[in-house]
Amino acid sequence: MKRYNITVNGTAYDVTVEETNGTAPAAAPAAAPAPKKAVAPAASAGAQGGVKIECPMPGTIVDVKLSVGAKVTNGTVIAILEALKMENDIVASCDGTITSINVTKGQAVETGTLIATINA
Repeated sequence: MKRYNITVNGTAYDVTVEETNGTAPAAAPAAAPAPKKAVAPAASAGAQGGVKIECPMPGTIVDVKLSVGAKVTNGTVIAILEALKMENDIVASCDGTITSINVTKGQAVETGTLIATINA
């Protein structure tokens, strides 16, 4: 048996894989445990009451959906990050107004890169 941690769309899964010789297993496999929620540095308190939206993983910004001054609610898509050949929405973590957009379309980003700031 081998254990792997796999993350799909921000949700971490603990997976156990059994190596076989090609024959059917003698007993039914046990049910998989509930997925573990991945913890990403998505937002942190910033200066002057602002909330910083940070990049959860390295990748490339493929689109910036909003501009400075836009009103947002919790879950509003701010930008789209391509990582591991998948597009991931970078969303607002609170209601407020965008006070800065710190990335541009086509920019390569690292984990923790400041994407935007929201004045909550």
